[in-house]
Amino acid sequence: MPPTIAYDIEVAGFRWEEVDEVTRGYLLNRARSDEERQDIPERTALVPGLGKICAIGMWNLEKDRGLCLMEGESEDQHEWERVPHSDVLRGDESELLERFWDVVDRKRPRLVSFNGRGYDGPILMIRSAQLGVKPSRNLCGPRYQSLESHTDLMEILTFYGAWRERYSLDYWCHRFDVESPKGSIDGSQVARYYREGRIDEIGEYCLRDVRATAQLFDRVRETLLPLFR
Repeated sequence: MPPTIAYDIEVAGFRWEEVDEVTRGYLLNRARSDEERQDIPERTALVPGLGKICAIGMWNLEKDRGLCLMEGESEDQHEWERVPHSDVLRGDESELLERFWDVVDRKRPRLVSFNGRGYDGPILMIRSAQLGVKPSRNLCGPRYQSLESHTDLMEILTFYGAWRERYSLDYWCHRFDVESPKGSIDGSQVARYYREGRIDEIGEYCLRDVRATAQLFDRVRETLLPLFR
């Protein structure tokens, strides 16, 4: 039986000065308010193609074990003491992406995410294409027919948008008595931590996030998910 694997990514957005002038102008002109325009230079990680994937977290629910694919000098996979029941594998961005797609291709898992169809999936596929890495699965397949292939818990907990308010992973962890992954870092700080060379802290944040996603999935697997079949 194929495994169930939760996944999450961390992206370090490009510095604003690294973005070409034409693209900067385009993004600023798209802004709907002065406030949004001021925020754009600090939010490049949210723009497809303007960020570097520096960590990919994966958590196998059946084995209750994680794997962090993290930027660094290439090395073999080994146990990681920062997060219990986890391994780490380091390499450059292309190597991390190739390993992720290889796991998806070989193990044919049911993938689980939190906003994966709205962010992580598209970013993974687009960034892979930019680097010449071939994705092995469409992470944004037909919305109502791909639940067994990719379960996005944000879509489940909003009932495919019928409930318009969106709440964070931290919020839902508290509601379902799952240990919250919230710590000293959040997604908005990844680029700064990356520039400061604090890659291990990013990887730990990513892996704790994905572990919480896996545990949240477990809480709704037999209650909410059957409603969507």
